[in-house]
Amino acid sequence: MALNNKIDFAVVISVKNANPNGDPLNGNRPRTDFEGRGEISDVCIKRKIRNRLQDMGERIFVQSDDRCDDGFTNLRDRAQGDEELKKLMKGKDADAYMKKACDKWIDVRSFGQVFAFKDKDKEGGVSIGVRGPVSVHTAVSVRPVDVTSMQITKSVNGEPGEKRGSDTMGMKHRVDFGVYIIYGSINPQLSEKTGFSDEDAEKIKQALISLFENDASSARPDGSMEVHKVIWWKHNCRSGQYSSAKVHRSLIVNGDKIERADDIAGNVQLTPLDGLEAQVFDGR
Repeated sequence: MALNNKIDFAVVISVKNANPNGDPLNGNRPRTDFEGRGEISDVCIKRKIRNRLQDMGERIFVQSDDRCDDGFTNLRDRAQGDEELKKLMKGKDADAYMKKACDKWIDVRSFGQVFAFKDKDKEGGVSIGVRGPVSVHTAVSVRPVDVTSMQITKSVNGEPGEKRGSDTMGMKHRVDFGVYIIYGSINPQLSEKTGFSDEDAEKIKQALISLFENDASSARPDGSMEVHKVIWWKHNCRSGQYSSAKVHRSLIVNGDKIERADDIAGNVQLTPLDGLEAQVFDGR
């Protein structure tokens, strides 16, 4: 069923002794703003949503190399692996190409995608842009975070004949504890073009509730990142009863009173908005 109601959402998460999103331009330290508040980029968040959707059995166009499930190692091959899309690309039928790509991949009809590929046989190529209805903000912590750094060393030989030593290999960084908020919206007008439906919105919601399942790594051990609350506002019309900014501001997280994860539930408040009821879900 087509999406007929605007949706706003927010996700309250905690980070403990983990690096939620390293900055490659700053030695992979956790991202922070000039005030010291932690940040998680929208690209990182959408990557996690894609991974969860893939775990749920959905077809994903922008796949991680370590999660590839169709044998294609790049986006061009994945797009041209579909014979119908390959024909549409040669015919340069942008509208039909966009519709087919949106029908096939949930992340394309959710977040949008730019299909820009060079033509191997002749000059030029194809460039088709898809605007998706799901927008995700950069997550920001409710107060400045403390970042701890440690040196890491090698304990085995890396090459034959190499003498084992404890030479410093690099640095590892973590956020000691932080509470972050992810905001986002789903736009019905844009969903018309991509075919994004109410069923797709439900899948996005379930992905947010279980955002950190199967997401463990050395930088993010199991249990170090947790979804505490998902707040879901479904408006009664396509344009929304209130602006997304006003809806998002109705969520208040009192960071000054939160010292540990157990304090979060009692310090999340919602300012009532007349005619717009918020659904609140606990993370898994």
